[in-house]
Amino acid sequence: MSRLGSDSLAPGLAVRATLRDGSQRELRVRAHRLHKGRPLVAFEGFDDATAADALVGARLALDAADLVLGDGEYLDSDLIGCVLVDETGRELGPVVDVAHHTAQDLLVVGERRAFVPLVRAFVRHVDVAGKRIDVTLPAGLLDDERAERA
Repeated sequence: MSRLGSDSLAPGLAVRATLRDGSQRELRVRAHRLHKGRPLVAFEGFDDATAADALVGARLALDAADLVLGDGEYLDSDLIGCVLVDETGRELGPVVDVAHHTAQDLLVVGERRAFVPLVRAFVRHVDVAGKRIDVTLPAGLLDDERAERA
């Protein structure tokens, strides 16, 4: 289970940027590489650190049609609305959000907004079309009552 692959940032790809002042502009990817596990992107027309300062704090957006998703990669919008189902077939709640953290992404589940790590140890299968995520969770992660009986 991983975040969007860096292969989505292919050279020549157009990216929409909303700058800190609210203005928007189109940027074109010149090159990219991973640096300490994070994508580092160079855009055409931004050839040094001084020029790149104008992009600090910008929000970047890609067209969904331009995304390259690998096996086990999902868009947040694909996961939101999916229902978590445990190994007994019991529905545990809907995914209401996805939180991104350095170590892993987290599914935010139900009204309590409980966190479930989006990792293979817990997530057995994701069926985006069927809006279902099959999980095996340790007692107490989502169900306090079950944890007290364990």
